[in-house]
Amino acid sequence: MSGNRDYCLTTLRKNYPKIQSFGVTRLGLFGSMARDEATPESDLDFVVEFNIKTFDAFMDLKIFLEELFQRRVDLVTTEALKPRLRPKILGEAIYVS
Repeated sequence: MSGNRDYCLTTLRKNYPKIQSFGVTRLGLFGSMARDEATPESDLDFVVEFNIKTFDAFMDLKIFLEELFQRRVDLVTTEALKPRLRPKILGEAIYVS
């Protein structure tokens, strides 16, 4: 996979119907890829909101994204963000729809 933000966002947009099939209502990219600073070793960081949260939906989305990008994925729900990190992550996130 190319290491740039535009490629990542374009790929997410093309696959958004499948992403929504996991119950996703909002998906945001943050971290080094969102800042366009990713290296080939970088993971992908996503903040996600579900219409109905289930462990299976969370894990299925994580696995789908890892297979799609061939990279490790860190996935966190908005509710699970630590209070001290929440403003930074939500301010940096680039949402896909």
